[in-house]
Amino acid sequence: MQAKRAQSSVTYKKVPTRRKKKKSRSPNWFIMGLSLSAIAMLSATVGALFAVGLSSRPLQVKPPTPEQKATFNSQKAVSDSHPLQMPQLTRPVNVLVLGTKVPNNQKANSVVNPFKGNSDAILLLRFDPRKNRLAVLSIPRDTKVNLARHGTQKINATNRFGGASYSAEVISDLLGGIEIDRYVRVNIKGVEQLIDALGGVEMYVPKDMHYEDASQDLAIHLEQGQQTLDGETAIEFLRFRQDQYGDIGRVQRQQMFLRALQQQALSSSTLGKLPNIISVVKSNVDTNLSVEEMLALAGFASEREQQNVEMLMLPGEFYDVVNRGEQKEISYWLPHERQIQTMMAQHFGVDNNYAYRNRNQQVSPNIRIAIQNSTDHSAAVRSVTQQLQEEGFHNVYKGSPWPKPLETTRIIAQTGNVEAAEAVAEALGVGEVRVESTGELNSVVSIQLGQDWLEQQSKTSRKLQLPETIAQVN
Repeated sequence: MQAKRAQSSVTYKKVPTRRKKKKSRSPNWFIMGLSLSAIAMLSATVGALFAVGLSSRPLQVKPPTPEQKATFNSQKAVSDSHPLQMPQLTRPVNVLVLGTKVPNNQKANSVVNPFKGNSDAILLLRFDPRKNRLAVLSIPRDTKVNLARHGTQKINATNRFGGASYSAEVISDLLGGIEIDRYVRVNIKGVEQLIDALGGVEMYVPKDMHYEDASQDLAIHLEQGQQTLDGETAIEFLRFRQDQYGDIGRVQRQQMFLRALQQQALSSSTLGKLPNIISVVKSNVDTNLSVEEMLALAGFASEREQQNVEMLMLPGEFYDVVNRGEQKEISYWLPHERQIQTMMAQHFGVDNNYAYRNRNQQVSPNIRIAIQNSTDHSAAVRSVTQQLQEEGFHNVYKGSPWPKPLETTRIIAQTGNVEAAEAVAEALGVGEVRVESTGELNSVVSIQLGQDWLEQQSKTSRKLQLPETIAQVN
């Protein structure tokens, strides 16, 4: 039996169920007319602009170099701003974000450049007003690259070798020649201060995290559970990598953090904090974005519904080699070129030979589907497996449990294959499709099973092999 045909659209939808519809969490203050909330936000924006002197000059540490001028697209990205109006994006914009740390070998009493070290967080963001989408691609710091002047390296070293422009050149080549418009470099201290300026970020910490390294001045002590992370604890959460997945597990947690940030910080209340935020940005950020562009990007991100924000990770696999000179093993993330090309065509508008090759075709019944159970019913995984197999999906397996109990099932397009995720959601008949990489690493689609699936089973006439306690769920 073949799996059901996926819908051809790449827009994301919630699968219809019999439960009550929930109101959107995202603010849509443009339709609030002349309400007091809109006036307050408008005033905050104007105040922020005055705080930076109404300047369109980029917040760069140094004047742009010839390499930067040659690397980054200088085309205008925003409309002409008018008094009492937020700047608006006029075209898709690709922004490279590099999170840097100060090199450990800085000499005493030397002038420290907080942007010169390795970039341990690398993101490519695409703000697309034409498709109403924000795509975020996480590039693992351990990604293996071959550099003309430096040989085989991890990609996080490119910033140390040649700054933002060199990083952009290497990343553009890695991603099939994508044009990068702007860059942002932010140091660890700046991230900490920015989160404090936002008032912290509320999220669920998925596991206990304990690790100390005196050489890095790093002490991480976090407990599992729902909590508000301030700047210091957020940095601990973002830097932790001492588990079976190393840097890739850290990338997954960074996506969880970004999702929580998108839901909470990019809201109407944030605009009132813009003067403090801009002050932090001026002190801790190096970017060729102008102030107007920053405001336009922040406004665009704050208006996007959750289903229009895609969180992707560079396709690849673990690859370990032995460095004979130092007699130690080095772990790399080995990129998968063909999958990268497909992802860039579907989500970043890159025109290449693999663009939408599989579109309008049936989803393979052999795609790897992982089930991560967040309920307290062990039989649920077995029953979901049976249900999907009856719908024609043959490669279904049990993944690691999802630590946070979920009300709504999540159908995770782990590799960005939206059509496959929508086909699985249709077969399951419940849940919401998300484009992110927080599921099982080896899966194409991960199902993070929630309470709504149990409720569906208690109402359906189609009886699966469930314990009596599950069948009685209301």
